[in-house]
Amino acid sequence: MAKMAMDGRARGPFTGKKLDKGTLKRLLKILFTEYKGIVSVFFIMLLISSVCASINGIFLNRMYKTLEIYVAGVKDASKAVYTARQAWTKVVGVLGLLAGIYVTGLIANFIFNRLGAVLTQRFLRDMRNKLFAKMQTLPIKYFDRNHHGDIMSTYTNDVDALRQLISQSIPQLCSTIITLVVVAVSMLFLSVSFTVAVVIGVIIIIFVTKVIGGNSAKFFMAQQQAVGAMEGYVEEMMHGQKVVKVFCHEEESKKKMAQINGHLYDVSYKANAFSNMLMPIIHNIGNVMYVLIAFLGGGLLIFAKEKAINISFEALFNTGNIVTVLEANIVISFLGMSRHFANTLGQISGQINSVVMGMAGASRIFNLLDQESEDDNGYVTLVNACEDENGNVTESCERTGIWAWKHPHGDGTLTYTKLKGDIVLDDVDFGYTEEKIVLHNISLYANAGQRVAFVGSTGAGKTTITNLINRFYDIADGKIRYDGININKIKKADLRRSLGIVLQDTNLFTGTVMDNIRYGRLDATDEECIEAAKLASAHDFITRLPEGYNTMLTSDGANLSQGQRQLISIARAAVADAPVMILDEATSSIDTRTEALVQKGTDSLMKGRTVFVIAHRLSTVKKSDVIMVLEQGRIIERGTHEQLLEKKGKYYSLYTGAFELE
Repeated sequence: MAKMAMDGRARGPFTGKKLDKGTLKRLLKILFTEYKGIVSVFFIMLLISSVCASINGIFLNRMYKTLEIYVAGVKDASKAVYTARQAWTKVVGVLGLLAGIYVTGLIANFIFNRLGAVLTQRFLRDMRNKLFAKMQTLPIKYFDRNHHGDIMSTYTNDVDALRQLISQSIPQLCSTIITLVVVAVSMLFLSVSFTVAVVIGVIIIIFVTKVIGGNSAKFFMAQQQAVGAMEGYVEEMMHGQKVVKVFCHEEESKKKMAQINGHLYDVSYKANAFSNMLMPIIHNIGNVMYVLIAFLGGGLLIFAKEKAINISFEALFNTGNIVTVLEANIVISFLGMSRHFANTLGQISGQINSVVMGMAGASRIFNLLDQESEDDNGYVTLVNACEDENGNVTESCERTGIWAWKHPHGDGTLTYTKLKGDIVLDDVDFGYTEEKIVLHNISLYANAGQRVAFVGSTGAGKTTITNLINRFYDIADGKIRYDGININKIKKADLRRSLGIVLQDTNLFTGTVMDNIRYGRLDATDEECIEAAKLASAHDFITRLPEGYNTMLTSDGANLSQGQRQLISIARAAVADAPVMILDEATSSIDTRTEALVQKGTDSLMKGRTVFVIAHRLSTVKKSDVIMVLEQGRIIERGTHEQLLEKKGKYYSLYTGAFELE
């Protein structure tokens, strides 16, 4: 079972640093380059909608002023400017224009929301495809070093956080900024003096937002990381539930879960506490600002009367004089605008948590996308070939059962080397990290059709050698040659296509039994799959399944026994018909009776193929042409079964010990 701790393997551990501005820049670059057309229309509609929703203060001020002039004329005939009809016509005109603006905003808002849904879902679809495509290019070591649950969290939590960022937070922020600009211009248009008072309140709001919002952002980032860590741990516990129960580890597991969940609770509590605190504070600062403006405006109108002046661009526009007498309609309109301005600022605070979580999610998504892909500089490819009477090999368009290495040369010529299965390791050193070498001076050869077995204690390096032949990892020093070709020159996909593998841990996929066997070679016919199943001694039990080869398998073949799952895995390797086979503890999950049946199939499967066998059951390696005994990453003995017994060394002690146990 994987290490059950928050051991730092999760990608991008929280360091307490602020969000990287480059993440937002990169996100916006993707949006404005890959979705340029829809984003352009989207933001135009957003601009129109926001302006239409924010410009009403100017028109209401005109209506108030018209009514104020008309009422003054009613009270004092000498001040009459409008008749009742004229005043009503002007009011209706203003309201009609305002209604037209609102209808325009409504239409723009409808288009904006529809486009937003299309843009968001299309972006997320493409992002998930990119993530999955990238994941297929990553080396095995990436999955060894990262919790699988944490990787899954990228597809779920991080993508969902990104959805909220794109569909809600960014549009809301853009709309808020547009609204603030429009309202600020409207306030300046009506009264520069009162706008200065509002600016003082805004400075206070910005300061509070920076202090409280900064703490909220920090803990929301930590929360996103903690969610990934928790999902990684839960995934480990689900995968290792049998081990947990066998060793009565339930209480310890619960304690560890409580610790991880407690950390998630702490950072989530602090993040939401700061976030929930911010909006009420900003709204109350806005309320205080509203009261102060009302107090100041009302006091000036009552006590200063005609001496109260107002600096207004509206007056400059109407009379050519920027200084005018303060009027009640200015105060009334400005109060509404200041409230609207403060409420809009409050909306920004409400989006902080979504923005931070979305940015943290985007950062983790980009972190996965930026992982270094598996390096493949190979140029030698595997092709179908045909061979004439003189042994000359040429490329064929049809499947002939003969494969060849297609080797392009610098002078433009091509040579074809028939795939035989000769593999040579020459003084190979390897370490999973540069500091710790686990294989030392490994030298061996396997001629075509030979069976090479690796035995030794756990951790001796048996599986590591086969991983190097597959190029799941690259060697630190030495050479590995395949039919005389350095495997670094062979494209990895073609190299692996020439290797059939049966692993100790079987992996079956959701689909029918036939689909899982055909996974070894997608163009295999049903008849070929059935023959492979017969070869692996799987045909009999498959025909006894409810729907035979059409029986659906789910949850990694949970409806089959471990032995049956392994037999299907062997059939999958058989249908691949690869010239080189690697059997890594292939029969470890099969009982002795089933092993005897499988041995007949694997003996047929191994005929004419180069085979590497890893087994703890020494009975499965006795027929090998050569047996390599490994200890601490070194080959300490090599020879046939009989030769090694005569030496009475490590192999002898292993074999006799196993014999005594039996």
